Amino acid sequence: MASQNRSSPTREATAESTDPETALGTARRQLDRVAAQLDIDDAALERLAHPAAVHEVTVPLERDDGSVEVFTGYRAQHDSVRGPYKGGLRYHPDVSRDECVGLSMWMTWKCAVMNLPFGGAKGGIVVDPKSLSDDEKERLTRRFTQEIRDVIGPKTDIPAPDMGTDPQTMAWLMDAYSMQEGETIPGVVTGKPPVIGGSYGREEAPGRSVAIVTRETCEYYDYPLAETTVAVQGFGSVGANAARLLEEWGATVVAVSDVNGAIYDPDGIDVAEIPSHDEEPEAVTRFATGIDDADSVRRLSNEALLELDVDVLIPAAVGNVITADNADAIAADIVVEGANGPTTFAADTILAERGVQVIPDILANAGGVTVSYFEWLQDINRRAWSLERVHEELETEMLTAWTALKDEVERRDVTWRDAAYAVALDRIGEAHETRGLWP
Repeated sequence: MASQNRSSPTREATAESTDPETALGTARRQLDRVAAQLDIDDAALERLAHPAAVHEVTVPLERDDGSVEVFTGYRAQHDSVRGPYKGGLRYHPDVSRDECVGLSMWMTWKCAVMNLPFGGAKGGIVVDPKSLSDDEKERLTRRFTQEIRDVIGPKTDIPAPDMGTDPQTMAWLMDAYSMQEGETIPGVVTGKPPVIGGSYGREEAPGRSVAIVTRETCEYYDYPLAETTVAVQGFGSVGANAARLLEEWGATVVAVSDVNGAIYDPDGIDVAEIPSHDEEPEAVTRFATGIDDADSVRRLSNEALLELDVDVLIPAAVGNVITADNADAIAADIVVEGANGPTTFAADTILAERGVQVIPDILANAGGVTVSYFEWLQDINRRAWSLERVHEELETEMLTAWTALKDEVERRDVTWRDAAYAVALDRIGEAHETRGLWP
């Protein structure tokens, strides 16, 4: 696409001094940095810097004691040039409009990197899910579904699980939507239980893709897995599944953590023995208590885990954990982002200058949206896939995407994140140019 000369500072320059390090600020900085290197029309770039729509709704909930509490919900829809909006739905006290917009932008890039026919969306409710009973969570989900029903659908916007939500939440959402539409519509959400149209392998897919990308990257940089040490921050679905697979494939996982802290054993930890957070909350803490007498085992903070001298670091907990304050202390040679946005823009620059290879979240954890795409296809065709087929198809898609980024890294001599954005923006930009602007 033809580029025009810019006479004013880019968002990157202005955001550097004025914007806080938020998901939205980081996403826009990343967009500007890569766009400056590519032949992208300013008009298309400006469109991609903003969401198509952000829906804010009020969600009243009758609590179990009969009182009524009102919550705020959001659904940000970024770009649909390549297909319906797609993205997670999170229940968390820190959910905000800007967070949803920033994460929806990342979902657009992620879908384009994986070459999926979706655009990006993200939504959530400002609530602590731990404060809700199961009945309250169901009522909140059903009412939220009703509030956003006009802007979601299998051909419009397809939610999925995220922080604080799970397959049961998606089942309630699908049922509430279907009841109002007068027919069963499993394709309105992904991440459902298989018994109502969900896909086998969906829950573990983000962790599986992290493991696949880690394996390929280690091989590329000549780190044989049998000689590779790995530290994983966070032992939820992503961290636990990635750690277990990498251990199964020969890597030595030396550190894992939950919200209370980390355990470190230079001789390796038997991660298969530790339940994930979804299986048993704070299981890492209880596991550490049971092996306190082991001479080689040490307890660490989550912050200290990030600075361990390991070959591969996988931040798979929350965003913004690698910052300008600790980027110089990161001792790993390779960082594979399991969480969404674990590395701030400033930290990313520091790591690049130090030669640390950072594999971005929009590739590494894209297994979730990829298997969601498989689930959507299964729902449309009313034909379920076996777990073996899901794993085979995911392996194929991840290798294809990883290879495309590797080729871009080599061709342009850029970071993996810049390569991912270059691939994504090229595909999205071409779609915008081909479709044009209506009216």
